[in-house]
Amino acid sequence: MTRVLYGLWLLCLGLLASRAFGAESLYRQFSQPPHEYFGRTPTDRFTRLKEDLESGRIRLDRAGGEKAFLRSLLGVLGISPSSQMLVFSTTSLQLSRITPSNPRALYFNDDLYLGYIPGGRLELAALDPDLGVVFYIFDIPRGEEPIRVERATRCMNCHAGEDTGYVPGLLVKSVVSGPSGGSLEAFRQGQSGHGIPWEDRFGGWYMTGHGSWTQHWANTIGRSFEGVMTRIANPMEGRVDVERYPEPTSDWLAQAIHEHQVGFVNRVAGATYRARAWAHEDGGWDRLSEEHAGELEGQVEGVVRYLLFAEEVPLPTGMIPGNPGFKADFLKDRRSVDGRSLRDLELKTRLFEHRCSYMIYSPVVAGMPSVLKDRVYRRLGQALQDEGGEKGSPSVALSKEERAAIQTILRATLADLPAGW
Repeated sequence: MTRVLYGLWLLCLGLLASRAFGAESLYRQFSQPPHEYFGRTPTDRFTRLKEDLESGRIRLDRAGGEKAFLRSLLGVLGISPSSQMLVFSTTSLQLSRITPSNPRALYFNDDLYLGYIPGGRLELAALDPDLGVVFYIFDIPRGEEPIRVERATRCMNCHAGEDTGYVPGLLVKSVVSGPSGGSLEAFRQGQSGHGIPWEDRFGGWYMTGHGSWTQHWANTIGRSFEGVMTRIANPMEGRVDVERYPEPTSDWLAQAIHEHQVGFVNRVAGATYRARAWAHEDGGWDRLSEEHAGELEGQVEGVVRYLLFAEEVPLPTGMIPGNPGFKADFLKDRRSVDGRSLRDLELKTRLFEHRCSYMIYSPVVAGMPSVLKDRVYRRLGQALQDEGGEKGSPSVALSKEERAAIQTILRATLADLPAGW
């Protein structure tokens, strides 16, 4: 039932988007006015560090091999190695280098996502306030040769396609991989976020720390013969030389947090691009057509529902609490009010204690057009004030106490809330 309801919700959002633009025009639109994705200079955090990295003003460990260089780069970027996730499906530009014994590692924080394959190039995705997600790729330098970062364009074939709503976004693939890592079957195409059924996640991924929960495709490859798919165990132990990576883990909690962030970024970036295009087409925010005004409210509702975890699926039974190292690193960035933070973890039936996403502090929210952000904030405030959670409200699952706690935290930590919020 959860999968059906979530699919219907995504279908409604897709219909809203397709009515405003055809899929073809959405794909073309992101690089043209008013967005000009490739014409504007990005302002994301990695771009601001790029010149210092290339000039050598930021010193990285070049003497200790690939892993030492990677560790020092992660430190500069403020990304914890404990966020490591290992992916053995060939779902990357560097697919020829990825195998079940040489998986791709992913690392992330709130605004940067780094991909590493032993023997390959480094891939980086950064959240930009205006552009959504910006992609870079570069070689690990040998000796004292300079770092040369290039803005990746081939990434847009997937990262601005159907799976991201035709705007620059993030991807999480879930596939049944064959023995060499190639995809045999795909799950949850075009879908991302905390509403994805757990059994449809993790295909093509290694996963550690999942306890007794077994209803997943992690650590598994498939073999298809005469239309019948056979599952074959593919454990990390004995298959992956973890000494080649900063950490020996690919923890389920890091993957679940990452999934939440991807779903958030894609929804907010999608709302921003669509709203900006509607205002451009109609001649200004105060001249939106009735149809586009209705579409805008639909986007606002979708963002607020996601912020408040309205479609979150419960944690599977049998899960253990998650990698202590990753939990400690994740909680370092708490914005605390009276000891409470949006980053506080629950991990019994759901991810978070206070169900409003900490990603509300992210660059993609900061870069929302002011009219759109104001409407999101006002709808969020209205939802949190619903007595007992009105039927159909994004906050219907939240208790009065939880809604009050969220309001207290947001009022103390967001400087740009509307007057009287």
